[in-house]
Amino acid sequence: MTLSLCMIVKNEAQAITACLQTVTDLVDEIVVVDTGSTDDTVDLARRQGAQVIPFTWGEDFAAARNVGLQAATGDWIIVLDADERLTAQGSAQIRAIAQGYPAGDTLLGVILRRQEIGAQQAPYTLLTRLFRNRPDIRFQRPYHETIDDSLSAIQAQEPGWQISTLSGITIEHTGYQAETIARADKYQRARTIMERHLAQQPQDSYILNKLGALHVQRGDSRQGLPLLQRGLESCPPADAATRYELHYHLGLAHRSLQQLAEAEQHYRAALDQPVEALVKLGSHINLGSLLRLTKRLAAAEEQFQRAIAIDPSCAIAYFNLGVVYRAQQNLQAAAAAYRQAIMYRPTYGEAHQNLGLVLYKLGQFEDCILALQKAVAIFQTTNPDTADKLRTGIQALGLPNTLLAKAHLL
Repeated sequence: MTLSLCMIVKNEAQAITACLQTVTDLVDEIVVVDTGSTDDTVDLARRQGAQVIPFTWGEDFAAARNVGLQAATGDWIIVLDADERLTAQGSAQIRAIAQGYPAGDTLLGVILRRQEIGAQQAPYTLLTRLFRNRPDIRFQRPYHETIDDSLSAIQAQEPGWQISTLSGITIEHTGYQAETIARADKYQRARTIMERHLAQQPQDSYILNKLGALHVQRGDSRQGLPLLQRGLESCPPADAATRYELHYHLGLAHRSLQQLAEAEQHYRAALDQPVEALVKLGSHINLGSLLRLTKRLAAAEEQFQRAIAIDPSCAIAYFNLGVVYRAQQNLQAAAAAYRQAIMYRPTYGEAHQNLGLVLYKLGQFEDCILALQKAVAIFQTTNPDTADKLRTGIQALGLPNTLLAKAHLL
């Protein structure tokens, strides 16, 4: 079995080398479709052995990706973006598939787990990024493009084909950063492309979901709600993945509008969908936060515990568990939960701050000051106004001046 890597890029000079270095020992061919880079992206890709194909951008991601698929010569294709990295575990698993690949294998495609670095509430995504090189497998939709429809059509015509899912994290996505996502030009481009698509296919539940979610993410839930509701009405019952996302995003939209009963209904509906547990983390965490807000602390604790059972390294779940324990006056448990959050996310400023305040209540003043000092240092680099307010609040706690001076908090 030979393997081709296919990518589309534009001005990815800062990221592309690191991406390609995670796959050079695995793939037999690298095909990069460049949609108009003006930096060193093309030269850097060629240095890693890539075949670079220039492509005139036409506001259609699927069209650009399909140029790469058409040029690939491997038996199988893996698709990555420049801001993604193949993990060592993922590489080993894909190599095992290649080594055990029999001629009559019925495997058509493989779903990979992607970790969204920087995303707190929904840190995992499932994507079909590894699949056979066949002319009838092509990306569809101009934005949030996917090959899933092609694979489903093949399975319907040739029922013997199978889709599998690799265990563990296969891809790390470093592009999930708030400042990147919030860029106005990226938002407007995505909105324009998806609205144009919906003008032609108004019942495409997948794109209705993505466009509605985009509005919610931008703080315009009133504009996103009708799109998400239309998506839910038109989404086939068998499409559990899209139905999950629609309910989840409807939960977020209603929550932002203070419509708590509706939000809870949709979070619970999302959790009822038959999708992988890792994908449900966001719904467990958001439902738990809503339950805590409405003073149902035991039910909230259960949701955060479920999230931790799914992903024992989920820092935000430990943090929220600490908030619940603090509300229940279980300060020792709260401190332990905050410490767990910090262990998995050392730069979690809010966790350091809350730990410090709990330690203050426990009378552990030296450890309290160390935690608060760390919180101030973290906020100083991410949000200086928060750091200044926290420093003022610390000085009002009545802690010994000798300790505060030693920690440079006076």
